[in-house]
Amino acid sequence: MLDVKSRWTPYWQAAPLAFVFFVFFVLPLAITFMVSFWTYTGYSITPAFVADNYVTAFDKCFASLPDLCTTFRTYLSTLKFCLMVWLITLVLGFTIAYYLVFEIKSPTTRIVLALLTTIPFWTSNVIRMISWIPLLGRNGLINQALMNAGITSQPVDWLLYSSFSVTLSLVHINTVFMIVPILNSMSRIDKSLIEAAYDNGAGAWQTIWNVIIPLSKTGIAIGSIFVITVVMGDFISIGLMGGQQIASAGKVIETQITALQFPIAAANAIVLLAVVLMIVWTLLRFVDIRKEL
Repeated sequence: MLDVKSRWTPYWQAAPLAFVFFVFFVLPLAITFMVSFWTYTGYSITPAFVADNYVTAFDKCFASLPDLCTTFRTYLSTLKFCLMVWLITLVLGFTIAYYLVFEIKSPTTRIVLALLTTIPFWTSNVIRMISWIPLLGRNGLINQALMNAGITSQPVDWLLYSSFSVTLSLVHINTVFMIVPILNSMSRIDKSLIEAAYDNGAGAWQTIWNVIIPLSKTGIAIGSIFVITVVMGDFISIGLMGGQQIASAGKVIETQITALQFPIAAANAIVLLAVVLMIVWTLLRFVDIRKEL
């Protein structure tokens, strides 16, 4: 009797979290998948099981090749932002984590500086994005400084409501997602391995490339997954900082929901989820997070 109870104990312990996971993730995802097969008009939604919404999303995409259709151009734009933000946050996150772990000797100072990286979480994303507008606008501080210094004779237009401002805001929001996992991985590296590399004649860059990066790959993979999943589905940053002029997969879904076109929005959400899962699956092919943690 005791063996039976001990055998079921782990399942009972995991049951509350499994229930929350089912209610707030599995069930909504299943409903979204179901709704993606429904039909709709301008004033009604009808339960059905047809693939019209998926056909509509990619209608004439293959027939228009080699020219890209609107859907492919939208996903290409989304992937472009995702790649740029991922590269920039990876460089920033790795550099900051390296500095905190290997350059700061005092544990107290390291903890304080690490906590400071969480400051962006103390305010909402919208407030953080709006804070860039007085700096980047045509009459913003940066343009005023450039004109006062004689560098430009008129305001620079591409600072705001452009791909630059979208990328800047996404990097501002998501860098912390890269810093924390890499910092956690680097803090577990045995410092004697670094000393051994230097003792064997390895330079600083050789040590980083051959020792630190391989041992930090788990944190890099986790941070990359965080950043990619957030950026791929983002529509607030792209809408606000892009001046409603830049397309993305998340923005398309948000527009369709606003127009009460829930079935086609659900179909696009499922397609976007599939794209994100393929990217995550590719990352996990290089790093087995379960074995590394």
